[in-house]
Order: sequence, then structure tokens, then C-alpha cells
Amino acid sequence: MKYKASLLLLLLVCFNAVAQPAFTSSDKAVEKAFNWAKEQALHYRGGATDPVGPWYESALPPRSAFCMRDVSHQCIGAEVLGLSPENINMFNLFAGNISQSKDWCSYWEINKWNKPAPDDYRNDKEFWYNLPANFDVLNASWRMYLWTGNRHYIDAPAFVNFQQRSVNEYINSWVLAADSLLKRPAHPNAPVPYNESDSFHRCRGLPSYSEGVQNLKTGVDLVAALYRGMITYSDILTLKGKTKEAAVYAKKAQKYLDRLEADWWSDKDNQYYTYYSNTGQFGKDEGETFLLWFDALKDNVRAGKTLDRVTAARINVENMSYYPFLFYKFGRWEKARDYILLLSDPSTARREYPEVSYGIVEGVVQGLMGISPDASTQTLATIYKTDAPGNAAISNVPLLNTNISLDHLSRQQSAMKNTGAHAFKWKAMFYGSFKHANVNGKAMAAKAEKDLQNKAVSFVETTVSPNQKVNIKVY
Repeated sequence: MKYKASLLLLLLVCFNAVAQPAFTSSDKAVEKAFNWAKEQALHYRGGATDPVGPWYESALPPRSAFCMRDVSHQCIGAEVLGLSPENINMFNLFAGNISQSKDWCSYWEINKWNKPAPDDYRNDKEFWYNLPANFDVLNASWRMYLWTGNRHYIDAPAFVNFQQRSVNEYINSWVLAADSLLKRPAHPNAPVPYNESDSFHRCRGLPSYSEGVQNLKTGVDLVAALYRGMITYSDILTLKGKTKEAAVYAKKAQKYLDRLEADWWSDKDNQYYTYYSNTGQFGKDEGETFLLWFDALKDNVRAGKTLDRVTAARINVENMSYYPFLFYKFGRWEKARDYILLLSDPSTARREYPEVSYGIVEGVVQGLMGISPDASTQTLATIYKTDAPGNAAISNVPLLNTNISLDHLSRQQSAMKNTGAHAFKWKAMFYGSFKHANVNGKAMAAKAEKDLQNKAVSFVETTVSPNQKVNIKVY
């Protein structure tokens, strides 16, 4: 009861009447897409009196539920839209429901009645669960901290327990060590007696997000998720000053990368295999999206080949909903824009699936506008990702315990206004090589660096105090 009371107080404190973000652009097609996505996403906000507490739809809509994979993807878009109480509540529920009786799984899907969704759960021995989920949620909770500055996502007891169990007991229970992924049993924790025709037996620990592959031993997305989980936990420990322990998990992360490159790349086909079967055969299906989502590709040539394949693919909207953010991140800006327009097009089948609208919001804010907060340094980086002339602006974006409005006046000029209560360091970045900058009329030297695609970037850093507006132009 004490925990529930504390959580309720936290949710009440987090709730505020922040105005919804408003996006405008000289690119009216993208502006229209964002406005549709914002309205559609907010349509999925749960009821104020629902037993589960604050939540938003993040599963198949008829279920009135939220699942671990979808929430891990939708959370940044939701935060932009002011759904902070919803995020905190849902992440608390996922973290708090990990248990030994479920072999250190949580509930894959929870409904508005505060129950594990019956579509995926019968009891602690019989349920549906995709094994990448723990590491997706672990990484998402870290990203939520970086975005919001709220240490609850990494420090609260339920989250610390979830982190520790996921990178230790969960891996042991499901035989997920780096050198076990091609040798693990088909169903390490199968109910007894086992019924192959019962999906709650067969998929109790499905080793991939790909649900259509039969006789699956390991999916490449699980390898990527394990890497991301280990490196995220290492980052969390580093932030807390536990550098020796952090180094242990960084080494574990590297082992998963080593196995990914040694075992899963096909020289013949110039692509990664996406699954390994219980008959000892590698195969190709969907799953490459998650190599990018978990940022597991460190070989630039292979990463480029993967991007080419993903770019050319036209698969389900769940996978495509990741594309606006991912293509902006990896330098395929025009393709990112194409997918924003495709996903918002009324003729696109199943565009109402919740991930789609939240993915567009994330794609515009983190992608096109290049908004990237880092609470560990109280820094907000921005960069306008377009080759087209014109402008784009967004207001009322909550991040870093404050609120901001950002106006990219051109590819060489941006203006930032801090409309909240806390100062932050603004790293204003611009594509191209520029030596000088004008910061609110004051001349400054611009610094230089390269982005992920080795493009030249010029930047200026300055503190933006509450109620201050800063205008920066490079030349």
C-alpha cells in the first residue's frame, strides 16, 4: 500500500497542463502528417477512471491494452504529447511484474482493467512472451531518463530489480549467454506436460519479435536486443559511478556483437540472417529493422547494406512505424519523409495501428527536428535534417524537466526558447563547415565534428535559462 500511495503521488506531481506541441513547416505535407498523427495518438489515451491508472493504447486496439514492445517504441512520442503520467505508470507496471514464477518475465501485455491481457496470459506457467522484451523495456526506461531527466526510470527499486534480474537470472533461465544462442534448447522453460499446439506453451519465451517463423531457436533481433540490454545496463552503472561493474557488462555486450558478426552475416547474400532454426539452419525473414532499432550494427558497410534492404522493403505497418525515426537517424532523410507521408496516408492499410501515429511524432521531433536531450549532462542537442530549403518549428515540447520551443529558420539558423523552469545547455548543430556563429548578436567561434554518416557538422554550445530565447546563426 505504501508503494501504491507513493506511485499515486508521483503521478499526480508529474501530471501538468502542458500545452500540446504545435508543429509548423514550409513542408505542408509533413505538417499535415504530424497534425494527423498527434490527433490519432491522443485518441488512444486511456480513460481517467480506468483501473490500471494512466495508460495509452499500445497493442491491437480491440484489446484495450499495452504491450512491452509497443510501449518501448511509442514512449518518446507519448512524452512529446504530454503523456508523462501514462509512461511512468506503464513502465512501473512492466518493471514491477517481473517474477521468478514467470522465469523472470513480466507481463507481455496489460489491459485497462489492470490485468495481464487474456489474449496473452492464462497463468504464470502458460502465457505468450517475446524474449527481446525485457531488454527493449530496459533500454526504453534509460531513454526515458535521458529525455525527461526523471531518475525514477533508473533508480526506483522496481526498476533496479528489473535491470538486475534481466541481465542475470533472465539470461540464465532462458539460456541466452552469447555462446549459447545457437545451442540453446527449443523451450527452456516449457510447461509440463508440454503441448506443442498450445501457443501459451510453444510461445512461452519466443526468442524473437518475429512471430511467423516456425521451429525457431534464436532470432537475430534477440541477439541485437541482448547487446543493447547489456550496453544500456553498463551505461546506467557508469552514471551511478559503478565503473568496474559497468565494464563487466560492456564486455558482455561486446560478446554479443562478436557473435552477431561472426555467426549471422552471410557473405554470399550480403545480408544478415534473421533466424536460426532448431534444425540447425539459418534463414531470412523479417527482423532486420531491430538490428537498426537496437543500434547493433558497427560495421558501416554491413549497416549500409542492411539499410538498403530495409529501405526497399514494404512490410507490415508495425515495422514501418520505426522507419521515420530510423531513416532520419541513419542519414536517409528523404526516405524518412517518404515514410511519414506513406504512414499517414488514408489509403495505407492499418494506419490506425497505434505505433504508426506515435512513430510519426517521434520521427518529426527526434528525426527531422533533430531534438536529442541527454539528462546525464543536462544538454539538448538539435540539428535540422533536411536538404530542402525552408523552415520548421515546434513548440511546447517537454524534456529535461523543462519545456522548449525550437524554430529551425533555415539550415544555418535556429532559435530556441526555454519556456520551462530549468536551464539546460543547448548544443545547436548545423550541417556543413562553418567557422563563425552569431549568438543573440554576439560573435562566437563555431566548433566542428562529424555525424554518424561522417558528414561535417558545425556547432555552438550555450546555456538557455528559463524564459530565455536564444537565436544562433552560423556562417
